[in-house]
Order: sequence, then C-alpha cells, then structure tokens
Amino acid sequence: MKISQAFKFRAAHRLPNVPSTHGCSRVHGHSYRVEVYLEGPVDPVNGIVADFSAIDESIVGIMTTLDHRYLNEVQGLENPTAERIAEWIWERLNDGLPRMSSVRVYETADCWAEYDGR
Repeated sequence: MKISQAFKFRAAHRLPNVPSTHGCSRVHGHSYRVEVYLEGPVDPVNGIVADFSAIDESIVGIMTTLDHRYLNEVQGLENPTAERIAEWIWERLNDGLPRMSSVRVYETADCWAEYDGR
C-alpha cells in the first residue's frame, strides 16, 4: 500500500549554475508543493500504513525552514533546484519516517522532481 501527504511552501530562489541568459538565473519565486510518499503493509489492527499526524509532526520544522525564505541562503540548498530540494527534504525526513518511499517537489503545477533515496 502507498500513502501520500502533501504540504505547501512559498519561497524565492535563483539557480547559480545556469547561464546568465537563463530566466532562472535571476531571483524569482514559486509556490512549491511537497508530497511525501510512504509504502508498506496496512497494519491489521489499526488499518493504516502510517499515521498522517506523525508525517505532519516530522515535516513541520522543514516547512518552517523553507517557507517564505530565499532558498539559496538555506544551508545545503545553495543551488536550490527542485531535484536538490527533494533530496534535501528526504535527508531530513528519512530517519523519522522509516516507510518513506519518495519525496516529490513541484515547482509549478506541471514541473516536479522526485527523490527515492537512490
């Protein structure tokens, strides 16, 4: 069984390693959506894979760190691509959510990156 919970944050960033002619080389913002996926068997007693409130508790500090920030100034996100943000969130959640199977980060409604720990 797979379950997912979504979270949102707004932040600004720029991509320092793209050509200066690239639009993303300039400071701009996104309304990000983060989806955390967990996978595992359904507990026969309580009927769940994981408690959604436990996921909430695990990610609240991460969302506070990212929301309404300039991501380039967040330690570890000096090059804040969607790919790097997904990996950064994974690294901070992985110990507390042992059944986590992936983290997906949407920069826009149509563009996302997903990291599964590999």
